[in-house]
Amino acid sequence: MGELAILIIILLFVAFVLRVDFIFYIVYVCVGIYLWNRFYTPYSLRHLRAEREYTDRAFLGEPVEVTVRLYNDNRLAIPWLEFNETVAVELQRQARMNRVLTLRSRDTAEFTYTVRGQRRGYYQLGPLRLKTSDLFGLLNDYTGYLDPNYLTIYPRITPLSQLGLPSRLPFGTIASRQQLFADPARPQGVRDFRAGDPLHQINWKVTAHTQKLMVKTFQPAISLETAVLLNLYQDDYHAHSRYETVEWAIELAASLAAHLVEQRQAVGLISNGVDPILLHSDTEKRPFDEVSGRLQWRGQLRREQNPAHFMPPAITPRTGRGQLMKILEQLARLEAEKTHPFLAWAPLALNSLNWGVTVLTISPKGDEATCQMLHGLVRRGLNPILIVTQPDYSFGQVQQRARQLGFRAYNVAYKRHLDPWRKARST
Repeated sequence: MGELAILIIILLFVAFVLRVDFIFYIVYVCVGIYLWNRFYTPYSLRHLRAEREYTDRAFLGEPVEVTVRLYNDNRLAIPWLEFNETVAVELQRQARMNRVLTLRSRDTAEFTYTVRGQRRGYYQLGPLRLKTSDLFGLLNDYTGYLDPNYLTIYPRITPLSQLGLPSRLPFGTIASRQQLFADPARPQGVRDFRAGDPLHQINWKVTAHTQKLMVKTFQPAISLETAVLLNLYQDDYHAHSRYETVEWAIELAASLAAHLVEQRQAVGLISNGVDPILLHSDTEKRPFDEVSGRLQWRGQLRREQNPAHFMPPAITPRTGRGQLMKILEQLARLEAEKTHPFLAWAPLALNSLNWGVTVLTISPKGDEATCQMLHGLVRRGLNPILIVTQPDYSFGQVQQRARQLGFRAYNVAYKRHLDPWRKARST
């Protein structure tokens, strides 16, 4: 811009000295171009609107379509506009989002790209950077900015039948001799109609055959609440395989929660991991990795901060798909950390649970101390089930000890250990 001003001053001096009208004309044109570009270019950018439209939650590997729209609300066109949408590498975008275009008056430009989350987490989409200037290149570039949005990638959900667990685990709705309520999913037979029986329970086929009113009967059932107790205390995991085991434990917790919700049972989540989103309440201060685009936790904690302060609140057992989404969102962000040791923390964390609640305890090991802690839960009237996620070649002893202490134990190690079982199933 300084060079243009010097040029105008020189031309103006020459025009006054030589008294040449053509040079005055050139000066007028240069001044007009300068004034026009000086005020119009930033004005046009201020009247440019941008928005990003997408689904902010997705499952692992599921494609997410992101649409970026640019609106030119000005009466005049924008000669050229460069935009660059920042997308995390781990989201594997499938389109180049660095382009130059022209926007006419009241025009709209729309661009769509697709991302896929290959790892659970909380990711950043954007920011979108805009840049424009005059056609002559006389002015400095003017830039605009669209704030980033955020995408939650849920952990992978494996069907319960593929986990290698027994299909009749003692959680959820169980049969009962107490007539608390009849479960329509458990037909038992028919009986004679009695005054007060609802009409929708009449079995019309049997009624027509016997010529007397007959009603359906169902097995009584009790709906038990289930809490998934997820141990993410860092030191309980083997250092050489910590990442894989933690991811498998989280995937296992998500799969169990999904199965229970599918069975219309109440399920909750309690974990001693950390939620990075709690580190910064201000969205703009949340640290995202420049390469992966994922919300960071490591290296963000100050010396005076205790990791235990960033443990997520317990999710109370409830039914419904909304409850499952709430659990999956928390599992998507959880990280293993040195918070409260599991054996000291778990009994206190379960104080708010009602009598008879099933506690699916997912932990990397099933040593004697863990079994004794779960035995304490049995004595409190809870129904603990131990699921160990690290390989244990002496797990038979753990199962025997668990039976003696009044609960069941299962060893469900890394997913690759289930491959031979899957192949046997497919053949």
